[in-house]
Amino acid sequence: MKRPLEGIRVLSLTGALFGPYCGMVLADLGAEVIKVERPIYGDMNREWGPFFPNVQGPDKSAYYVSIHRNHKGITLNLKDPKGREILKELVKRSDVLIENFKPGTLDEWGLGYEDLKKVNPKLIYACGSGFGHTGPYSKWPSYDIIGQAMGGFMDMNGWPDKPPARAGSSIGDIVSGMFLAIGVLAALRYRECTGKGQKVDVAQVDSMVAVLENAVVRYTLEGKIPTRIGSKHPTITPFDIFQAKDGYVVIAAGNDAIFKRFCMAIGKPEWITDPRFDTNPHRCANEPILKQMIEEYTKPRTRWEVAKLLLENDVPSAPVYNVGEAVEDPHVNAREMIIELDQPQYGKVKVAGCPIKFSESPIKRFDPAPLLGQHNKEILASLGYSEAEIEEFKKKGII
Repeated sequence: MKRPLEGIRVLSLTGALFGPYCGMVLADLGAEVIKVERPIYGDMNREWGPFFPNVQGPDKSAYYVSIHRNHKGITLNLKDPKGREILKELVKRSDVLIENFKPGTLDEWGLGYEDLKKVNPKLIYACGSGFGHTGPYSKWPSYDIIGQAMGGFMDMNGWPDKPPARAGSSIGDIVSGMFLAIGVLAALRYRECTGKGQKVDVAQVDSMVAVLENAVVRYTLEGKIPTRIGSKHPTITPFDIFQAKDGYVVIAAGNDAIFKRFCMAIGKPEWITDPRFDTNPHRCANEPILKQMIEEYTKPRTRWEVAKLLLENDVPSAPVYNVGEAVEDPHVNAREMIIELDQPQYGKVKVAGCPIKFSESPIKRFDPAPLLGQHNKEILASLGYSEAEIEEFKKKGII
């Protein structure tokens, strides 16, 4: 059964996480994604751990494998004129190019959007960067932590008496990669209607600003600067983590009706009419004392004792899992969110799956990440290069 993007070819001139994550989303959806890497060394994330035991060289990184499934891989030296010529031949036969070089780098090599749209006017040219391709900071280098910092996210993350905290996963890269993939999909739809390709420009800082949620309007409307408040919600109570006997449990009473069900479930009906807690604004104003009272109930009990009781009474609740518990959870596995790849040179490796589920075109195929330059001969031969030419390219360091 065909996947949604089958028939779409994507060239991925990406490194680190932002661009590769976008490529993986498109690959999972069925696009043919060709990863273009430097000869010998490959993507910088091939040097990032964890590493496979007993595997040496550029294919040792399990990090690389975790974000490059369903790809093909070739090597090209884009600083070499012949390497750029080969890339342009691929561009002629492709629908999308994604890249996350520092803005201006590919223009210097004659591979910017204005150059490549002459080669393929229908090309979707998707750019990911820290600050975007316009604006006073566009040339600044960036990583995930920069996007989280300057997008306002980091200052809201953590506890009031502690410094700003980076999120535990690289959401500055991951959210930006998802936005870039959304931009590609929208541009493909536009091309379908008009026949025109275009440039898509997504920045990490923009993406982090976009996910600040109600923090922006709290500032623009009320003049208040939202800051760190731990795990609780700024305008809903109780909506937080609470200490249990074996860790922490989440209780999320998103409205007065849920709060009433919560009170009845734990045997505290008197809280419903207590003037400190009878409305959400009153509960927010008295949040510290209410949290203390709730924890008097949760501390002697396990996470699942609390969560199961509340779920039985239609109160949103859940244990706070560590990564191991999340990976082993039966529901997570029933949803096929932990998948197994048969990775060359190593064997079976489990990685996170695709969260998008389709009724008519299910995503069931997960190919391993490519070894460095694994598909050089296959792809170059498809462009018309002979075996002798391909060997010459290798000798000259072009591939």
